Amino acid sequence: MISDKPFQLTATPDNDGYRLDKLLAQALPELSRVRVQDLIRDGHCEVSRAGRVSIIKESSWRVKRQDHIRLQMPPPRDSHIEAQSLPLDIIYEDEALIVLNKPAGLVVHPAAGNPDHTLVNALLAHCGDALSGIGGERRPGIVHRLDKDTSGVMVAAKTDAAHQGLQDQFAAHGRDGKLQRIYHAFVWGQLRPPTGVVDAPLARAPNNRRKISVSKPENKAARSALTHYKQMGVYRGGRVSRLACTLETGRTHQIRVHLAHIGHPLLGDPLYGSGMKNQIVHLTPPQAGALQDLSRQALHAFALGFEHPISGETLYFENPLPSDMAHLATLLETEK
Repeated sequence: MISDKPFQLTATPDNDGYRLDKLLAQALPELSRVRVQDLIRDGHCEVSRAGRVSIIKESSWRVKRQDHIRLQMPPPRDSHIEAQSLPLDIIYEDEALIVLNKPAGLVVHPAAGNPDHTLVNALLAHCGDALSGIGGERRPGIVHRLDKDTSGVMVAAKTDAAHQGLQDQFAAHGRDGKLQRIYHAFVWGQLRPPTGVVDAPLARAPNNRRKISVSKPENKAARSALTHYKQMGVYRGGRVSRLACTLETGRTHQIRVHLAHIGHPLLGDPLYGSGMKNQIVHLTPPQAGALQDLSRQALHAFALGFEHPISGETLYFENPLPSDMAHLATLLETEK
């Protein structure tokens, strides 16, 4: 309902006694209930009852039959984040969303250590007026993130409706059959068995705020995390393996922490794999050089599938390994 015209409805016997926010959220599925509550609180909803018009600012206000409800959507606020023209590798784009390949080294969202030149800055410049407002602000809707030094496929929403629909799918993490995410990784060692699941809760490491660590379930700060892995190749007599990983949850650094937890950290991971640096002696000189040139964790978001939040169409995108990881893969496969 992103429009200059107000949304209007008249309450019926079927919704007599409903909370105002519940009724509007049901009538406007493109808006989250939180967004509806914000609009009510900010004075954008008026109700006419028995000829008397009142601005209602309480989400819990109870509707009665024959109430005439009018919700005016304000124009989206300009984002406080600066739009910056940066190169984007766009895989797919329509009026609701954009799918792209994030290169290693690009931060997704501005933060204290990276205030600009992020993916969000670039999307603001690229999408411009096509952004109809996420939560009332003209900005792209980020529903998932990749670490700065992880490359691969990402999707971002351009409208509130798309943002809400994608958020629901990512919150379900594929349990509803709509979302599919596949990561390719190179790790130290050979996994036995070659397929499995890492089920270990994660929390912020108590002695290093930059790190995430496996935690005891009774830790109230810990969040459940499940990673499925499948071995796709074994190299150098079992010194290195290539894995495909899928997620049932989407925690910060999840794949990196889980694989390090079971003794198979990612090649090149400076945060969770530093204890395996001496393993580079088991690689050929060209392989070792390719790993040093990689200068990041060997992790790539290879595939992303989801249901289009507006059309309902099933979309699926694959993106091959970037050149740095592809070079390492070729040398591992050809230099026995």
